[in-house]
Amino acid sequence: MKKIVVLASVLAFLSACTLPFGKSADGADRSMQVGDIKIGYRTVGSGPPLVMIMGYGSTMNLWEPALLDALAARYQVIVFDNRGMGLTEAGARDFSLEQFADDTAGLLDALGVPQADVLGWSMGSSIAEELALRHPAKVGRLILYASECDEDMFPASAKVVQQLTDATGTPEERGMRFVSLLFPAAWLQGHGDRVKDIFYRPLGVIDPRSVARQAQAMGKWKGCCDRLGDIRAPTLIITGSEDVITPPQNSQYLAEKIAGAQLAQIAGAGHGAMFQERDRFIEAVMAFLAASVPHA
Repeated sequence: MKKIVVLASVLAFLSACTLPFGKSADGADRSMQVGDIKIGYRTVGSGPPLVMIMGYGSTMNLWEPALLDALAARYQVIVFDNRGMGLTEAGARDFSLEQFADDTAGLLDALGVPQADVLGWSMGSSIAEELALRHPAKVGRLILYASECDEDMFPASAKVVQQLTDATGTPEERGMRFVSLLFPAAWLQGHGDRVKDIFYRPLGVIDPRSVARQAQAMGKWKGCCDRLGDIRAPTLIITGSEDVITPPQNSQYLAEKIAGAQLAQIAGAGHGAMFQERDRFIEAVMAFLAASVPHA
C-alpha cells in the first residue's frame, strides 16, 4: 500500500512547482492515436529504439536530461506520457499496470517499432515487467530501475510510510518531506541547487484525478513475482543502496529470479539515483546496452 499513500505528498509538491508545459529543445512533442487515446511522446537521437517508461505521478519531462543526451548519442530514445498524464489522454478504459503496458506496446506498434529496449523507473519498471510478460517480442533488452515484483514483499519501513502519509504543513513542506525520502539526508545537505534543478522545471499537466487513478492501479496490481521466470529479455536491475521507498532487497530478489539478470547497486544512492549519481547511473545503463544482445 505504500505507493498509494504517497499520493498526497508527491501531488502537493508537483502541483506547487509545476510550470506550463514547454517543449524539449532536443525533440518535438507529438501525439499518436493508440487504442482509445492519443499518447503524447517525443523522440530524440537515432539508432536502435529505446523506450523509457516514467514512474508514478509525473510526465516524460522528469527524465534526467543528461541521461537522455547520453542515450540519444547511440539510440533513438522514445519518451512518452502515461495514460492520463501530461499530453496523453485518460481515455475510457480502467487504469491498470496491465493497461499501461498495453498502451506502451500500442505506441510502439503505431510508431512502426517492432521491438525496442525498455527502461522503466519505479512504477514504470512495474509497467516494463508487464510489457515483457504480456508482449515479450516487443522487448529487446530490459532495464528495471527502483523496481519490485510485489510491493508487500520488501516494503518500506513504518517510519517511511508515516512520512509519506503525513498531510500536515504547507504544500512545500509536504513536498520537501517527499524529496527527503528520494535522497539520503547527507547528500541533500549539500545539493539544494541540484534539487531545484530537478524539480523546478516544466513538468507539464499533472491531473490530480489521473494521479489518484494511477495510485489505485498500483494498489490493485497483483504483482508478477510468480512470473519472473518467464522474462526472457536480457535484464539489468538498478537500485540505490539507500533507497527507502523501494528497498534494494526488491531488486536483489528480481536479480535472483530473472534468468541471467545483472544487478547494479549504486552505493549511497536513494530512489532518485538517476539524479543523485547521474554519471554512475549513465555508465551502468550504457555498459549494459553495449555488452548485451537483444532478445530475439
